[in-house]
Amino acid sequence: MKKSTIGGNKRKLANALAMIGLIIVFIAYMFPFLMVVINSLKEKRDIIKSPFSWLFTIKGLSFDNFEKAFTQMDFLNAFKNSLIVTVSATVLVTILAAMLAYYIVRHNNAVSKLTFALMVASMIIPFQAIMIPLVSIYGGTLNILNHRLTLIFMHTGFSMAMSVFMFHGFIRGNVPIALEEAACIDGCTRSQTFFKIVLPLLKPIISTMVILNSMAFWNDFLLPSLVLTDKELLTLPLSTYSFYGTYSADYGTIMAGLLLCVIPIMILYVALQKQIIGGVVAGAVK
Repeated sequence: MKKSTIGGNKRKLANALAMIGLIIVFIAYMFPFLMVVINSLKEKRDIIKSPFSWLFTIKGLSFDNFEKAFTQMDFLNAFKNSLIVTVSATVLVTILAAMLAYYIVRHNNAVSKLTFALMVASMIIPFQAIMIPLVSIYGGTLNILNHRLTLIFMHTGFSMAMSVFMFHGFIRGNVPIALEEAACIDGCTRSQTFFKIVLPLLKPIISTMVILNSMAFWNDFLLPSLVLTDKELLTLPLSTYSFYGTYSADYGTIMAGLLLCVIPIMILYVALQKQIIGGVVAGAVK
């Protein structure tokens, strides 16, 4: 009885220490975001004087930063550009990656194996290693930069490898071939089998890939900065850069602009939270 009591106390202590550790990690992780929220409500002088001070210690609390950011960054136009690029690239990546992964899984031949191996290998190549030749070729030779379609095409291409890899693992472990055989017996074609039988079964992983790709496309700064230069085509991350001057920066407006950029993608995450968790753990338990 004494031994079991000692063991129970040790387990409670271990759980308590683990919980304390998780709380510390959570606070450290959320602290930068919390400071962005706090400083977005301050005036510039208060941010420079005491950036780590809390709201109740500041007299210059104001919501003017959000109004200024909304106007100066041309939020509605930048939001439209980001929405067009993000939605278009996400839809293309999702459909094309699912179709390619399905073909690779169901056709176990040399071409499929080589294609999948090359796509997985391409995941280790950093974008920074190819961005200069990319801009030189597309900008100097083909002259197709400064177009939304070019940015959508590049986003789609760079995200295909990871998306195919994720879809490949999900289809292989969670989509039984017996359903496809039954659909074939009932007279379904290959395309009908995929879109009516297989694709609905991919909802968990589709939700996961939609949120991951959407966040990547929405928050991307480097690739749009290389492709887009026209002010009317700038996305939200590029628009926030307009607050940085040559010798100074309006930090309060920058913080407010960052929050305006983050809010839409946070709403999407909250809406798809259950499906995302389901997609991540799918296949973990048989």
